[in-house]
Amino acid sequence: MSSQVNLPVGPFSFSIHSDNKMVLDNLDLLYQDYNFLNSNRFTDFNIEITTRSFLRRFIKPQIDFFLDEFSPFKPLPKDHAFAMLEWGMNWCIATKAHHFLILHAGTIEKNGHVIIMPAEPGSGKSTLTAALVYNGWRLFSDELGLISLKDELVYPCTRPINLKNNSIDIIKNYIPNSIFSTIAKDTHKGTVSLLKPPKESVVHMHEPAKLKSFVFPKYVAGSSAKLTPISKIDAFQVLIDQSFNYHILGFEAFNLISKLLQDVECFQFEYSDFEEAKTAFDSLVS
Repeated sequence: MSSQVNLPVGPFSFSIHSDNKMVLDNLDLLYQDYNFLNSNRFTDFNIEITTRSFLRRFIKPQIDFFLDEFSPFKPLPKDHAFAMLEWGMNWCIATKAHHFLILHAGTIEKNGHVIIMPAEPGSGKSTLTAALVYNGWRLFSDELGLISLKDELVYPCTRPINLKNNSIDIIKNYIPNSIFSTIAKDTHKGTVSLLKPPKESVVHMHEPAKLKSFVFPKYVAGSSAKLTPISKIDAFQVLIDQSFNYHILGFEAFNLISKLLQDVECFQFEYSDFEEAKTAFDSLVS
C-alpha cells in the first residue's frame, strides 16, 4: 500500500510518494504542524521512496529514492528510508535551487536578524541549532542557508533537524518532550535520527529575514563559549568552501558574498555548553 503527501517547505513544495510504512509514519509524526498542499497544486520536486523489488521485501530489503523517475543514489537498507528521504530533499534543493546562494549551514533567526552558521560535518552545528531553536530562536534550517540572489534576504527551509550519534541523546536530555524519528543505524553518517522542528518555526516558515552575522561554530569539549571576530577575507574563503553552488553561480555568487560581507559581522565560535552558547548568540541580536 502506498500513499502520497504534498508538503510545503518554505519557498519549495514537495510531492512525496511512498510504499514504506516508516516513511509515512515519520512524515505524520515530524510534519504534523505543516499544512499539507492540495494534490492538484504544482510541486517543485516529485519524489518517490519505494521498495526496490518484490523479492527485496523479504531478503535484505532495500529502498530507492527517485526524483521525477531518476534515481541519483544507490539503494539503501529499508531501515534507512526516512533518513534517505530527508537527505534526498536536501539534495534536491542543493542541486536545483540556483536562484539562491546555498550554504552548508545551520540557519536561525531572532528579533528579525538571521545568523548563518556555515561549518564542516562534525562541527556540532546541527546540535547547536537544535538547542537554540528550542530556546527562543526560529529555525530556518540545520543544513541549508538560502540567500536570495534577487532580494538578498535569507529564506527559511524549515524541516526536521538531522542529529547523529551522541548528539541524539544529548538533545533528548536537553529538550524535554522532544519528538524524534525512528533511528537509522549504520548509515554512512553513523546513527541518525531527526528532531521535530518547533511549531512556531513551522508557522513562520514563509517569512524571510535579513542576514545579521556569519558565525563559524565548532564544538570543543570543556571550552567556554567564545565569539572571536575573523577577517572578511577568511570568512569569504569559508563561505566558498561551504557553498553547494558557488561554482555554478560564479560571478553572481562572488558579487552577493562581497556585498553581504560589507554589512555583516563574522565570528568564529567555540562552545561546549548550550546555556553559554545561547547567551553569546543572544548578544548578537539584542
